[in-house]
Amino acid sequence: MSSNSVGIVSPETFRFDQALVFASGRSLPNFELVVETYGELNSDKSNAVLICHALSGNHHAAGFHHKDERKAGWWDAYIGPGKPIDTDQFFVVSLNNLGGCHGSTGPNTINPETGKPWGPDFPTPRVRDWVQSQKILMDRLGIEQWAAVIGGSLGGMQAMRWALDYPDKLRHCIVIASSLKLTAQNIAFNEIARRAIVSDYNFKDGRYLEHQLIPKQGLALARMVGHVTYLSDDAMADKFGRDLHNGSFQQGEESKVEFQVQSYLRYQGDAFSESFDANTYILMTKSLDYFDLAREYNDDPVSAFKNARCGFMVFSFTSDWRFAPQRSREIVDALVAARKSVSYAEIESKYGHDAFLLPNQRYQDAFRAYMNRVAKQEQS
Repeated sequence: MSSNSVGIVSPETFRFDQALVFASGRSLPNFELVVETYGELNSDKSNAVLICHALSGNHHAAGFHHKDERKAGWWDAYIGPGKPIDTDQFFVVSLNNLGGCHGSTGPNTINPETGKPWGPDFPTPRVRDWVQSQKILMDRLGIEQWAAVIGGSLGGMQAMRWALDYPDKLRHCIVIASSLKLTAQNIAFNEIARRAIVSDYNFKDGRYLEHQLIPKQGLALARMVGHVTYLSDDAMADKFGRDLHNGSFQQGEESKVEFQVQSYLRYQGDAFSESFDANTYILMTKSLDYFDLAREYNDDPVSAFKNARCGFMVFSFTSDWRFAPQRSREIVDALVAARKSVSYAEIESKYGHDAFLLPNQRYQDAFRAYMNRVAKQEQS
């Protein structure tokens, strides 16, 4: 375990005995959120930072749950002592969103009205619903204002929604590899993934847990489709090329041929199907599809951002074709037109959408520089 790791961390479950009404009109009578925190909250509670996770993320963003854990939290490269989100300076809050499958109330938890898993009956949350639940968590923690709300991809959508729905509750909004709304192509990829899941014989109309089943094949295929879109052609060529995992092209041996990339995708799909809930995948992708920051502002993002009062930092990555730099520039252009304080960095990377999760010196330097500004403002 390196010296700049947050070390061994333990998640905490917060129970809220209050109804939460979703944008759809449906509600939960009560709910639980699983949360991890890193660093120390200062005396005036002004150094708190909220991490909003993406589609397959959860509360475990940094550190390890036990000394033998081989893989650190999903954003460990960016959260910890001396890292861009410096836990020597900030108190970092990371949660598993409602509808998730890592402990927070969601499709794989028990519906108190039926005594069975929620399954497909769990209400599909909008991004604003997650932000509402995060605000309730904020109040429980006694935090009056976030120093920053930070998120990549779907997490960036949550960060922007914070800036509009609770403009006085954050001083900075950091949006990474995200978009004002999904393109038709993105919606299409999500629909293909959902179709793969619901077509699995074991899906059972979403009630597979009641039958002690898991739609592994469909979920694995959905993950394979999604994973390919998060990578770039160059990254896949560098990592796999046309190398073979099994077999050869000698006469009569072609039926045994398996490329390295095929083996990798099968492994990723199978591993994901063991750890993620299919109904959660469906509702998370729908939440992505439904998000449109400017919908209630006559489709004008400039009007939407006029409600914000925080500073903004926007990152994009050159090889990200799922959330292309053009999408981030649309955010920046709207912020500039709305006369908001905004910084923008387009990072050279060959790793596609996944680049925001991976070490990159220029990205780390720019991120650290901006967070140092956030820390100095908090100290002044």
